[in-house]
Amino acid sequence: MADILHRIGATASPEDVYAALTTVDGLANWWTRETDGDPDPGGVLRFRFAQGGFDMKVLDAQPAERVLWEVVDGPEEWIGTHVRFDLKREGDFTIVLFRHEGWREPVEFMYHCSTKWATFLMSLKRLVETGTGEPAPHDVQISNWH
Repeated sequence: MADILHRIGATASPEDVYAALTTVDGLANWWTRETDGDPDPGGVLRFRFAQGGFDMKVLDAQPAERVLWEVVDGPEEWIGTHVRFDLKREGDFTIVLFRHEGWREPVEFMYHCSTKWATFLMSLKRLVETGTGEPAPHDVQISNWH
């Protein structure tokens, strides 16, 4: 198994970062404009992009601490993987420890997704710090996979 790991800090409260991760409006303003669904534990969130999309079942949501999703629909490589955001306060920063865990093997698509997750996490940072993120379709394009 292989995991994608990232760490970012944002000068925002853990509560503000948590809201950006657990509301349809928050998610639509840093990941993809085409977001809908139920953000509560047990619910399913749907994220759509030009090349397809992902459905995430919300497994856990601990206010200002953790968000955990399971991928239930999307590219074959993503099905059954987990996306996790752990939050902690360090001085003026809320630290986001991100994991996209459970990849069967580090295929080329995983390399692509790692870079895209990094760009979207920077969009999350911009959103909670400035009020404006760069969600799809306004995200950084890195290849024809988007």
